[in-house]
Formats: sequence, structure tokens, C-alpha cells
Amino acid sequence: MLTNAPRGTKDILPDKVGEWVKLEKNIREICGRFGYEEIRTPIFEHTELFQRGIGEGTDVVDKEMYTFTDRGDRSITLRPENTASVVRAYLQNKLYANGGLVKLFYTGSMFRYDRPQAGRLREFHQFGVEALGEKNPAVDAEVILLAYNFLTGLGLKELELKINTVGCPNCRPVYRQKLKEYFGEHTDELCGDCRSRLEKNPMRILDCKVDGGKEFMEDAPKIKDCLCDDCREHFDKVQDFLRAAGVSFEIDNKLVRGLDYYTKTAFEIRYTPLGAQSAVAGGGRYDGLIEEIGGAPTPAVGFAAGIERILIALESQNLIENDSKNPDAFIVTGGDEAEIHGFKLMNDLRLKGFSISADFAGRSFKAQMKQAAKSGAKFALIIGEDEVSSSTVTVKNLETSEQKNIPVAEVENCLR
Repeated sequence: MLTNAPRGTKDILPDKVGEWVKLEKNIREICGRFGYEEIRTPIFEHTELFQRGIGEGTDVVDKEMYTFTDRGDRSITLRPENTASVVRAYLQNKLYANGGLVKLFYTGSMFRYDRPQAGRLREFHQFGVEALGEKNPAVDAEVILLAYNFLTGLGLKELELKINTVGCPNCRPVYRQKLKEYFGEHTDELCGDCRSRLEKNPMRILDCKVDGGKEFMEDAPKIKDCLCDDCREHFDKVQDFLRAAGVSFEIDNKLVRGLDYYTKTAFEIRYTPLGAQSAVAGGGRYDGLIEEIGGAPTPAVGFAAGIERILIALESQNLIENDSKNPDAFIVTGGDEAEIHGFKLMNDLRLKGFSISADFAGRSFKAQMKQAAKSGAKFALIIGEDEVSSSTVTVKNLETSEQKNIPVAEVENCLR
């Protein structure tokens, strides 16, 4: 039906927009404190960017992307995530030219064809940060702290920080082989998706929602037993920095994240009452992505947080305040000439910063007064024939019913 939005999308109505605006204000505030600057990338990109960046064989690329051919016979994809887009912008616009660490943040819509459910829509919104150009594990810790401090700063409780390492191109092949050998002995017990992952991406089996609770998963090889010295040292230092900041965390050996570009650090922040969709933020290091897309080898780390899930978590803990804005005054007029005078007054007051409403339906004086009371305005500014002839306005306090007649020039001071 034309009157229904496409499945997996949702209108953000006026009574909810204020929640989003307030959350975005908090995002900009904390990113400013951490020294991150905002970037805005296109909603669609060349499909190859995501195929190379995210990795073929991942669920995102194989099953979930919105891909189409444009009129120039080019394959285009609505962005399923924003890290690859930020990296493309970093390279195209030579943001690396001055050297050193480049710190960026973004908010916006992402698109994945998935089964819609609470906290997971086909058009969803993310807040994320990317720190590009530095391999120091202190940057990993800073990115994790930004995400954690943002969420706790909103007042959220029951958050769990999970961290892991996914190794690097030197040590991860050893781990992948061990996983292939182990899960190869349990092929009959794996779900259909995991049987296909066995050859393409066996690490993804570890965070499968179907197989995750099965007994044989507990004895799966641990990546900590396969790490090279560099990855082990990096992970140890990330933990040291987090402990120095006084943040509690837990090592989760099954945390591998869903995108191929991660190296070394991976993390998630979970709000456990959300159940299966408990991850409200997650990310990690992706030192190989920039080179994969066509740049010079460049270390980088970042995260993304789901705005819809954050709002669900805030609502569940009664942390969303009703910020509905009532008008400062409602103009009530009687007669054509009074309506013109009222319109001029409304415009003058709006230019001076007031929120002013009025009736445009030509209702009776009594009906307008009812509408004024219903609007939530504190004052009714009444203009009739007498007020027009004397260049005055009758100001009525809608809470106390007190009223007085004053010159038009004094209305601004009266409202203030």
C-alpha cells in the first residue's frame, strides 16, 4: 500500500524527533571533548568499495546489501556501514596529508536487508568514530572509552564491555586452520550458515546465534593460543590502558565481530536486557582496510553505535524526558483587519525569538480561545476591533485567567 512505509523502515514522528536531536547533541558534545570532527559521506557508494572493504563471504556482502545498477550501468550500493565510506573519503580528499592522527565521527542512515525486529531495521541509524593513522594501543583504548563514556553519560546502567583480539594476517591464518579442523569434526551439528562459513570464514562460527549455545562450542580453539608476539603485546597494553581509566571489562573469546577488516582489538558494549540485540556499540582495529581500498598501509580503529537500540535502552530505564515545546503565546483575532494585525505581530515576535501560534481556519473567538488553551501556550494575545483602533493587544494569562490591555510595542517585554 502507498500509505505504508517499506517494511523495515520507520517514520520518526514529531513527538520523537526531540529525543533524536537531544541524543545527537550529546554525540557532538562528547566527540568535541575527545577531539573528533564530524564527517558526512554519501548514502550510496560503488558496490566494490564494500565488497573489498567488508569482505566477500560475510553475511553483509552476501545477503544484506541493497545493491542496484544505475542508469550508467554502474553497480551502486546503499551503505550498509560507514567505515569503508569514511576511509574512501580519507583517501580521496587526502586527509592524511598533514600526517598524524585523523579523528572523525559521523551519524546517519545505514541499510541492510535483514529480518526486521526491535532494534534491527532495514534502514537504521548509527553514530560512529574513526581514528586513522596511529597504531598505538592507547588509541584503541580511547575509542573504547569514548563509546563507554557516551553511553554511561546518558545514564544507562547494566552495560557490559566485552573485548577480544582477532589477531593479524600473520597469526590469524593459524587460528583459522585450527577452527576449520575443529569444526570440521562437528559439521553435522552446525547450522546451514555455519557449514558454509567453515571454508570461507570459520571465525564467524564463534558468534553464531544458532550454534552459539551448543556444547561443542565451549571447547573450540581460543585465539589467545595462536597470537603472535606483536598482537599479544598490543592486546595486553589495551587492557592496561582500560584498567588505568578504571573501566571494567571482560575478555570474550567468541567475540570476532561481523566484518572482515578487523585486526587485533575487537570490542562490544552490550545492554543485556535487549536480549539477542544487546550490542549497542561495537568496533575495533582495522589496520588492513585502508591498504585494501587502495591507500598506503595505515593503522586505524573505530566503532559504531546503533541509535535505535540506544533509544530503546534509554526508554526501558525511563531516561527519556518529554521535551515537547509549547508555544510562548497564541494569537486570537476577531475580524479581517484584526487578522492582518495579528499576522504581523506573530511574525515580529517570531523574529525576536518567540514561539507563536495562531488559528488559520477562521474559527470563532470562542473556538480560538479553546484552541489557545489546548496548545499549551501560557498567553493568549487577543486582537479585536478595539485593539486595532487603539494599537493595543489584550494579553491573557491562560493559567490564571488574568488579562490586561497594553500597547503593541510592550508585548515583547510582557512575554519576556
